[in-house]
Amino acid sequence: QVQLAESGGGLVQPGDSLRLSCAASGRPYSSHVMGWCRQGPGKQREFVAAIRWGRGAVYYADSVKDRFTISKDSANNAVNLQMNSLKPEDTDVYYCAVGTDLGYCQQPLRGFTWGQGLQVTVSS
Repeated sequence: QVQLAESGGGLVQPGDSLRLSCAASGRPYSSHVMGWCRQGPGKQREFVAAIRWGRGAVYYADSVKDRFTISKDSANNAVNLQMNSLKPEDTDVYYCAVGTDLGYCQQPLRGFTWGQGLQVTVSS
């Protein structure tokens, strides 16, 4: 059963940067995708960014492309999300998850348990 430890988040002003980190309890399979989702009040959890563990291919939602960068830390079985040029509409709770495809925000790995997430608030 995969367990993920999330860290980062906080309150920043528009245009600022934040870094989120997520460490897995074990090494993901090379075919797995690991990444971030976000969810606001009354909204469905949505895809933000992910990385294919083996190949290192990266994927981004259109809303964050060119502002967010996802990377993996193989030594620590972790992924990091560098968020630059943050906007108020990026305010959400961010969750780390792992799955077999980019639908992992709705269908993560079987047995996966969602964490509490990280609050990211962008406000002046």
